[in-house]
Amino acid sequence: MDYKAKAVAGLLAATCVFSIIALILSVVQVKNVFLPPSTKYGLVFDAGSTHTALYIYQWPGDKENGTGIVSQVEACAVSGPGISSYADDPAGAGASLKPCLDRAMEIVPAEQQRDTPTYLGATAGMRLLREQNSTKADQVFAEISKAIGEYPVDFRGARILTGNEEGSFGWITVNYLLETLVKFSFAEKWEHPQDTEVLGALDLGGASTQITFQPGVTIEDKNTSVSFRLYGTNYSLYTHSYLCYGQTQALKMLLAALHQGNLSSQHISHPCYPSGYQENVTTAELYNSPCVHAPNTSSPAQVLTVTGTGDPGACSIAVRKLFNFNISCGANRTCGFNGVYQPPVRGQFFAFAGFYYTFHFLNLTSQQSLNDVKLTVQAFCKRRWAELVETFPQQKGNLHTYCSVAIYILTLLFDGYKFDEHTWSSIQFRRQAANTDIGWTLGFMLNFTNTIPTEALEHVKGHQPSLWAGAVSFIVLAIVAGLVAAILQCFWKTK
Repeated sequence: MDYKAKAVAGLLAATCVFSIIALILSVVQVKNVFLPPSTKYGLVFDAGSTHTALYIYQWPGDKENGTGIVSQVEACAVSGPGISSYADDPAGAGASLKPCLDRAMEIVPAEQQRDTPTYLGATAGMRLLREQNSTKADQVFAEISKAIGEYPVDFRGARILTGNEEGSFGWITVNYLLETLVKFSFAEKWEHPQDTEVLGALDLGGASTQITFQPGVTIEDKNTSVSFRLYGTNYSLYTHSYLCYGQTQALKMLLAALHQGNLSSQHISHPCYPSGYQENVTTAELYNSPCVHAPNTSSPAQVLTVTGTGDPGACSIAVRKLFNFNISCGANRTCGFNGVYQPPVRGQFFAFAGFYYTFHFLNLTSQQSLNDVKLTVQAFCKRRWAELVETFPQQKGNLHTYCSVAIYILTLLFDGYKFDEHTWSSIQFRRQAANTDIGWTLGFMLNFTNTIPTEALEHVKGHQPSLWAGAVSFIVLAIVAGLVAAILQCFWKTK
């Protein structure tokens, strides 16, 4: 029995020793431990010509080669029209933003809100208002700044983006989402993808259209050139924005041109509108944009009757007259239209916004051949208004415009941007990439992260994982040894 008692005593002693060692390791062996970087947030308002949306973004504080890995948290649609529509009610523009700002305050942690950069970028709608009445444009921005300033965010200002900014930031968005700029590799780190071509971006808004791509030649006009450094790689891009050539303003220019073709009449025959369609419009409504110039003889109160004739051939001829393809853009230079320099299109292109919505309605977003696209558009343009209303009752508001917009898109792409039957297949019509809506705001946020210093890794006093695991192992062994000793002692007592 003495031998057994000594064995039990030995096990109990071992238990004490193991426990003491474990405590020493867990208390004394403390070293610097690096915490993961904090999450940063950013807010960007996209104030377009027809509507406004707030995008909420986040990214880790430590960046990849100087640029953040940005993801969209949420998008909030602002109720009402675009901010340029508040020219006579500037306070309404500011008030319209508040529900989305309230939503953002629910998402961004309270302790980070004052450090959250917040921007409002206005595009072609406000460019046109500034041309019409710069005082009213300033008043709208003042009320917007006042409204955003009531929230605990780092407001960096509201301003009008240049057309080149809008186009190039949209290009960044497309290529970031399609992983041509940076990609998470099999080595579990972010890398610049090898042998991957970037895509061009085609954007069609309400008041302007943008084309941006990486050309295979030196850009000869510096006004159409923009450079970025993203994730450690330099990009030199061609980009240009055509103000007044967004679909809303283009349709307005088209109707005005048809009116001016016969000023003596109060009746306008519209070849792009379906046969049987009719509407009334005042000259004040028709000529309320700087994109169209009212004739001296017109009376603002005059009512014009517009009647559709459903003639796609005549529609195409009328649409082509909106462009000037005969102006030279310089000796030995290739041109787009209206005397603007453009190198030959190159590579794959992503066509979004208005390009997508019109072609989606016509079921033309599945890489159909050019011949099939033209036949589909022509067939649609020949359908009568009564038939269209019966077939598409939910689309009645804009139904009469789809023919003219479709022909306008084809004219813009082929005669304007100089795509042809060989390069047509390089265009993809998409609303989203990687389940994210495409626009300029994400590209803007990515480029903005270049200006923020990379967050230093924060360290605190703590246990290294290996030492902590060792301490836990010793404690477990000590407990097991103690249990074994107790069980043996009880067993021997029963003998």
